[in-house]
Amino acid sequence: MKLSRSTELFEYAKRNIPGGVNTSLRSIGIPLTFTRAKGSKMWDADGNEYIDYHAAFGPTILGHCHPKVNARVYETIQELDLIGVGTTEQEARLADKICRHVPSAEKALFCNSGAEATYSAIRLARAVTGRTELIKFQGCYHGWHDSVLMNVITDRSKIGKKDPLSAGMLNEVVNYTHVLTFNNLEEVEQKIRERTGRIAAVILEPIPHNIGCVMPKREFLAGLRELTERHGIVLIFDEVVTGFRHSLGGYQKICGITPDLTTLGKSIANGYPIASICGREDLMNRFNTAGGDVFFAGTFNAHPLSTAAALATIEELEDGSIHERIFAMGDCVRNRFREICDSLGLRTYTTGFGSIFVTYFMDPPVESYTDLLRNDKDAFVQFRTKTLERGVFMLPMNLKRNNVSASHSKEDIEKTLRAARESLAEIAESKKT
Repeated sequence: MKLSRSTELFEYAKRNIPGGVNTSLRSIGIPLTFTRAKGSKMWDADGNEYIDYHAAFGPTILGHCHPKVNARVYETIQELDLIGVGTTEQEARLADKICRHVPSAEKALFCNSGAEATYSAIRLARAVTGRTELIKFQGCYHGWHDSVLMNVITDRSKIGKKDPLSAGMLNEVVNYTHVLTFNNLEEVEQKIRERTGRIAAVILEPIPHNIGCVMPKREFLAGLRELTERHGIVLIFDEVVTGFRHSLGGYQKICGITPDLTTLGKSIANGYPIASICGREDLMNRFNTAGGDVFFAGTFNAHPLSTAAALATIEELEDGSIHERIFAMGDCVRNRFREICDSLGLRTYTTGFGSIFVTYFMDPPVESYTDLLRNDKDAFVQFRTKTLERGVFMLPMNLKRNNVSASHSKEDIEKTLRAARESLAEIAESKKT
């Protein structure tokens, strides 16, 4: 794989951009510079073609540069750009779509990223409860702000301790957050008893996809709903990943558990920058957009191009055929990966949900992040690096998930399986020596 032009351009970027990338997880140790993307494929500056399962951490559910989405954006930009006052028909229609599809959504507001949405959800929860403390779960990621930027992919030595991801975080804020074990309801009950009257919110990814795929026990989600209702705590489902990728109603529609607030992003607009906080009307009306006392603002909120992309994406998803197709492809990939790994005698665990799949290099079960400490991270990254060299892009970073899009074809899947078999065979052979 030649990367001379990519390397040259990456070095050019580094002259004026710290590290050459504008978000930390884009740096993977390989100097890739991309010039084009279409459907299930993307191409780097040296002309190397990749079947893309990273999908920018999941947004491109329809595939890159989807013609109907781009056409709607193009039509919009001929008539409307950012006005910055009043409202538009598009944002009203988009809010209506979300409120009709997402069970918890009685009102919805729009911002530009999932982190902004979770920040506002936490601020709102503190305002309506008059409390300060939060519960989050080890392995879940909810954005870059101090209240939740901790205990995501944590070293074994730091499990059970605070593990902030950044210098400069305020200890006063970090200490208001309690980090518990996903799928462990007893821990939550105990913490609520210990901190009676102090917990404002429980926030979680209903499926922690930031660490691949850890499926929730239904009794865990149902128990969270019962506990939070009983103690006057706001339950927040961070469905930035699970949202439209698993269902237009989010995972809450699938599992039948309705939170108080929901955050959405990524697949909502097939890659265009938009996110949403939605939920109970009485809570949402506390925002100052409705005359309440919780500040909510942003120059680019509900940008016409992003709302156009979101409407076009939702319209493509509404008949259910795309979810049916990508779920079927997800099942196929998971089953075939299991067969390949079994035939090679590798200790692996392939799992996922819907269009998401991941192969851990470990034995099951996986019920929480702690179980994933058994994953052979060197083999995990090595496998993905080898498939990348064969033209199949699965992010070569420990515990990260893969995403199937509606643009992936049978030929893409077959090429992926060939690349996987060859790569896994090399790993199996290396383990013998």
